[in-house]
Amino acid sequence: MKARLVPRGGLRLRLVAGFTVVAVAGCLSTGLLTFREARTGVLQQSQDSVVKQFRDTVDARVRGVPDPPDRADLEALVGDLAYAHRSQPWRILATYGSLRAVHGPQDSFDALSPELLRSVRTRPAAVFQRVRRDGRAFLVVGLPVTYGGAATPTPSGLVLYLVVPQETEQLYVEALVTAIERATLPALGLAVLIALVVARGVLRPVRALGRATRRMAAGHLDTRLEVTGADELAELSETFNDTAAALEQSVTELRRMEARSRRFVADVSHELRTPLAAMTAVTDVLDEQASRLDQVTGEAVRLVSEETARLARLVDDLMEICRFDAGAAELRVDEIDLAESVRRTLASRGWQDRVTADLPADGALRARVDPRRLDVVVANLVGNALRHGAPPVTVRVAAEDGPDGQRPEGGRPGGGWAVITVSDRGPGIPEDALPHVFERFYKASRARTRSESSGLGLAITEENVRLHGGSVRAAGRPGGGAVLTVALPLRRPAADGSGGAGEGGRR
Repeated sequence: MKARLVPRGGLRLRLVAGFTVVAVAGCLSTGLLTFREARTGVLQQSQDSVVKQFRDTVDARVRGVPDPPDRADLEALVGDLAYAHRSQPWRILATYGSLRAVHGPQDSFDALSPELLRSVRTRPAAVFQRVRRDGRAFLVVGLPVTYGGAATPTPSGLVLYLVVPQETEQLYVEALVTAIERATLPALGLAVLIALVVARGVLRPVRALGRATRRMAAGHLDTRLEVTGADELAELSETFNDTAAALEQSVTELRRMEARSRRFVADVSHELRTPLAAMTAVTDVLDEQASRLDQVTGEAVRLVSEETARLARLVDDLMEICRFDAGAAELRVDEIDLAESVRRTLASRGWQDRVTADLPADGALRARVDPRRLDVVVANLVGNALRHGAPPVTVRVAAEDGPDGQRPEGGRPGGGWAVITVSDRGPGIPEDALPHVFERFYKASRARTRSESSGLGLAITEENVRLHGGSVRAAGRPGGGAVLTVALPLRRPAADGSGGAGEGGRR
């Protein structure tokens, strides 16, 4: 199973980003609330102070104004009010009907909005509004002069307007914004620092868990984690240790049972060889005398002889499988002519007339292999084709990149592999059976539960091929039939040396 590639620092990046987002949101929300409250407080205080001062001054000065006033009266009132607040940059406008009197520059008082003028006409109380003109902030106050008590005020028609620039308040608000901005950057830096520290604390046990998992995947089942603290990560480490301990115990028990099973099979096979050798010798003698016996006894003798030979082959195959399982199988390589080796295999079993051989010229294709194991490989493949296929059975040997142009694992291009192909024209191998044909005791057809085959031939073939560093596969043939292909390296690694018998290829 391929390891999934995870970007380094991915979790740390997410933690830092999360902390940063939270810090930004917190700073922005806190800054906005602080700014809003501070701005409202500053402006409200300034507004209340100006409105109160203006009302008190008007109340004190308006008593001397005649009713109805003329323009001179309005100018005197405006001048008196301005003098009372001469230290403040107030602009005052007095109106009575169509009469107007202004203290200061004769401006148009464009800061007076229609909404404020309408409110002054309809409400007998002071109204105010904050406006901006040409980038500057102003507080505008409209104060109608009334007669009577507070319960039943009567408008006199005299209205006073006050325009006060709020530059000081604006500077204060701008300073507040600057302070919030300056405080935000250190807060973000602190949030990132805290995020890095927290991420380090979170990632340390996670990375330790990842390393431990990889060690367990590599076969180190004694790997354990150090448990520190009492949080969820510590609980995860404890769970991992418990799981690892249970897995180690299970695997140890399975290995013990597997080793016991292999020893049992090896011991049984070994113990059977001696009585089988005696039985084989007896059946050989009986075979020589079978023609002189009556028909029933002769058939019984031949049946016993066939079954004894079959049992002997099964025991030999079991012994060979046990050697592979125990890692005791060795290669005794020699440089041989592959074409000649295949011909000897066919001749020793009397298959020359039943098998078509497509072989290279003598000496044209040589390889360093174990001659005995190569003989077993070819014999098992051809014997399988003769038993379960149909003629013509063909054996082909050639130097290629690999079967069907595919280089086996570890292969080199340029004809670095000897490819042995055995094909037949039989019913072929069912598609669902192809992945299992090299399994032990597997038979594609359940109808062949009783046959000359032990079900170990192809498994032994695969083990022998792997021992050589090659590969073997089975496939269907277009038009019917099966094709079994073996790819063997023509040159073994230099570590094998140049010697012949006794070279180790321990699996």
